[in-house]
Amino acid sequence: MATLAGKIIDGDTGEQVPARVRVLASNGEFAHPGDAILKVGPGDQFFYADGGFEVEVGRGRTQIVVERGTEYVPATLTVETPTSGIVATEVVLERWSGLGAQGWHPGNTHIHYDEKEQRPDERLRLDPRVEDLRMTAVSILKRWDLEYATNKYTPGMLTEFSSDHHHVQCGEENRHNANGTHNTGYGHVMLLNIHNVVEPVSRGLLVDVFDPDYPPLSYACDDARRQGGVVIWCHNGQGMEAPVAAALGKLDAFNLFDPHWMDPEYDIYYRMLNAGTRLPASTGSDWFISSANRVYAHTGAPFEYGAWLEALRAGKTFISNGPELSLSVQGEGPGGEVESRPGERLSAVVDWKSHYPIGRAEVVLNGKVVASREMNDGSTAGRLETDIEIPADAWITARLSGDARDSFAQPVFAHTSPVYVTTGKASEERAEAARWFTDAIETSLEWVRTKGKYYNDGQRREIVDLFREGQQVYKDMLP
Repeated sequence: MATLAGKIIDGDTGEQVPARVRVLASNGEFAHPGDAILKVGPGDQFFYADGGFEVEVGRGRTQIVVERGTEYVPATLTVETPTSGIVATEVVLERWSGLGAQGWHPGNTHIHYDEKEQRPDERLRLDPRVEDLRMTAVSILKRWDLEYATNKYTPGMLTEFSSDHHHVQCGEENRHNANGTHNTGYGHVMLLNIHNVVEPVSRGLLVDVFDPDYPPLSYACDDARRQGGVVIWCHNGQGMEAPVAAALGKLDAFNLFDPHWMDPEYDIYYRMLNAGTRLPASTGSDWFISSANRVYAHTGAPFEYGAWLEALRAGKTFISNGPELSLSVQGEGPGGEVESRPGERLSAVVDWKSHYPIGRAEVVLNGKVVASREMNDGSTAGRLETDIEIPADAWITARLSGDARDSFAQPVFAHTSPVYVTTGKASEERAEAARWFTDAIETSLEWVRTKGKYYNDGQRREIVDLFREGQQVYKDMLP
């Protein structure tokens, strides 16, 4: 066997950098060091390398693929390996994106390591650097008696894993499920920037069959806010309490595509925006770290942790698994507000850049596509300009999609947070969303009254009163 000895070099700095490495030996098998940390998640197999690697391979043509985050061009090279000896090679990674220099910095707001992870410290030291994330949030959680590996960490900044360029913190996923599904139950919220555990971490069946469906998640949101925390609803809006928490102003952001397979994706988010709730888009990858889910927040300056959180709260964000995406409405970017008159036309400009080709760019007004560009041959850079008639109060976003897949086997996408337009006239979509949430909360109340488990009638009344309070916000929107 020969030894393939590689160095991974940043083309801009000349320094060795951590990355994901895929070595395919001449027999087509994935080769990796025996003690390597392996990538978790779908798609191609990779191992982590902290700037360099040594792999034993057989004679013949050996392929090497090296990836780092999403802002570097994946490097692929083939070397001829002899029967024995050492083959030294350098892999130089070049950036195709300059988002950091423009003040856009990536983070992942939803990560856990499961009970099978045996080396959480080593993985957590590498994960943020391999994925080139400026802000990485792992979280504690409770689900029966499973001992999740990330539960060993204490809420707050994890200084032992952080550096000037990679901030790592531990937060909490506060949860409730009923009947063992995401569809029935209050839902899940991520609590970031907290320094104390918010109890209970879970309730109901996530603890045991006798645990009450109490307290509501809104109480956890309030506790986190008192600590200066950031509250993000998980899983594309799944959960009965999501519209209640949104209506009562308990949320700072809304995670889309965490995980990517969790329905209903945009549906609830768009309805919440139609109902007048201003919610920035965020994202995370849940059970493994993945370049398929990252949120970029614009600080307008070199990365600083507090400024990044404030930019997230302010909605100066877009989510992506690789493509750059910008939106400007009358000069205002995501999180901004434009004053207008009913019937006025506003100019919207969408720009994109991507390593993998994009197939479609769209401008969305109040949940409806009002301008689009199809690119059957794919596009790695482009612009979409359009004038949009504004009939009433509105929100505008941009989104990208395509058929090309990254090494996690996920189609490329990106989605901005909204630009908000105020006219003084309520939209038709507002009333439709209000009716939808009013009915949804009424269905949830029936579950609370007849199926929820509580230690006493006082607990049940608290949940009913909370849901009624949220429902009334939507009722007040109805004509």
